[in-house]
Amino acid sequence: MDEAQALGAAPEILRVDGVSVSLSGRQILDSVSFTVGAGQFTGLIGPNGAGKTTLLRVILGLQRPTGGRVAVLGRPRSRRNQSIGYVPQKVLLDPDMPMRARDLVALGTDGHRFGIRLRSHDRSQAVRDMLHAVDADRFADARVGNLSGGEQQRVLIAHALVSRPQLLLLDEPLAGLDIRSGQEIISLLGRIAREHKVAVLLSAHEINPLLPVMDSVVYLAAGRAASGTTGQVIRAEVLSRLYGYHVDVLNVHGRVLVVAGPAAAADAALTAGPALTVGPALEAG
Repeated sequence: MDEAQALGAAPEILRVDGVSVSLSGRQILDSVSFTVGAGQFTGLIGPNGAGKTTLLRVILGLQRPTGGRVAVLGRPRSRRNQSIGYVPQKVLLDPDMPMRARDLVALGTDGHRFGIRLRSHDRSQAVRDMLHAVDADRFADARVGNLSGGEQQRVLIAHALVSRPQLLLLDEPLAGLDIRSGQEIISLLGRIAREHKVAVLLSAHEINPLLPVMDSVVYLAAGRAASGTTGQVIRAEVLSRLYGYHVDVLNVHGRVLVVAGPAAAADAALTAGPALTVGPALEAG
């Protein structure tokens, strides 16, 4: 079975079908379509302004599309869909906030519920289990505002997962993290996807940190999308159609660079930093 067939074998969790969004007369998303299966890790890649956050808001039911539809577990999306966990972009945690890491995770167990909450024992056990799953046991009693960026991301991921969702959305979770912390978070998410059969959709500027664990990619540019395996999508002809002008895809020491212009300009691209890149040192778009 090849990679594409293996992806198709997983039960479908998320379907985005021809989604378009226009805001103030501007086309943000244009007929975006893709699926994510159980246990699959999908990277949502694109430059600033490509529509990544808007797409996540549509999936969450926070943004109404002007066309197309979104289905989660075969049902239309809704604003209170407990099958979805979400880690938003740029969460600021006050160092003086008197809340331990375990307290923040506990809010995810029943903060969405009305009426009777989970029994105290069940709630505590769920929190302990999820802190352990994200390797956060050692700082479970520390104030969340005093944790490092990587530690805070682990706690936020545990908060999103403690209610046992089947789809996990993450908006730029690597922003502000050093390389080591980013690699640890990606490895953690890849393990959670495999072991807990959670469908993961993670937005990022760069594709390279995701390559070791990513099953598929949704590449956004100018509101349009190309989706599939990395080998199917990250190709010069595919991305050139997406951007509407010629780009080259270069492999440099096991990393991928997407650059504008002919391959002969590659050396200049590595130093000048043109608009189109997904390499380790150059921003995508």
